[in-house]
Amino acid sequence: MSDILNIAREAAKAALDKKARDVVILKMDDVTIITDYFVICTATNRTQAQAIADNIEDVMKENGMKILHREGLKEAAWILLDYGSVVVHIFQEDMRRFYDLETLWGDAAAVQVKSELG
Repeated sequence: MSDILNIAREAAKAALDKKARDVVILKMDDVTIITDYFVICTATNRTQAQAIADNIEDVMKENGMKILHREGLKEAAWILLDYGSVVVHIFQEDMRRFYDLETLWGDAAAVQVKSELG
């Protein structure tokens, strides 16, 4: 297992620690050059989405990952945290259904989020 996959799993675990739902890791390096992994999750409301983002940022910082770009934190309908090799998407339910990244990037392999993470 690569170090980058471990970082993606840490981000997924951080999301689950704040009760994120439907957490998915997509292996992107076979389908695009923009990143190695997407971590995608759902929050039930703005406050939870912001808490998930804050927790992920804390965990990623502890793992030596510097954030390159962040957007959507204030509105929190879709928060994007870009760490280069790992990009985290935190959606509220309607936005996740609308953008449907799993279908858009349907050629990307899903990485199992281990049950011990949740």
